[in-house]
Amino acid sequence: MFGLGMPELIVILVILLLIFGATKLPEIGKSIGKTISEFKKGMREIDSDKEEKKEDKTPAVKK
Repeated sequence: MFGLGMPELIVILVILLLIFGATKLPEIGKSIGKTISEFKKGMREIDSDKEEKKEDKTPAVKK
């Protein structure tokens, strides 16, 4: 994970705690989680749109 070990992650968490405070960290985590889920949802929609376009371009086989 980007070469970060447990000590580095703890230092980052302590710095974030000092900057934002204990009351803001859960709100920040919640908003980051929502952002990531919306991004993934958007990527899935883009992929499904691309697949639909590929299916529309394939010629129908006539017998």
